[in-house]
Amino acid sequence: MPLDKDTVRKIATLARIKVEEDALEPLAGELNNILGWVEQLDEVDTEEVAPMTSVVAADLFQRPDNVSDGDRVEAILANAPEETQHFFVVPKVIE
Repeated sequence: MPLDKDTVRKIATLARIKVEEDALEPLAGELNNILGWVEQLDEVDTEEVAPMTSVVAADLFQRPDNVSDGDRVEAILANAPEETQHFFVVPKVIE
């Protein structure tokens, strides 16, 4: 589906990007080229390719999940200027 100037204008508006009127046509061509490359990826057979998170095969380091310093609520909250019901109290911030 090729993009026209109106579609590019709408995309720019949704992305809150200011695009001048004379730049819409060249931008439409560039976006159409990018979409063409993406469509070419659909032609690649990836049926036998396992999903991966990195190009390098590596296992993540697994550390034991041991609680080493828990149950110190009072000691931690002793540093707080104000606390209530075992939580820090902070000023309300509204922008």
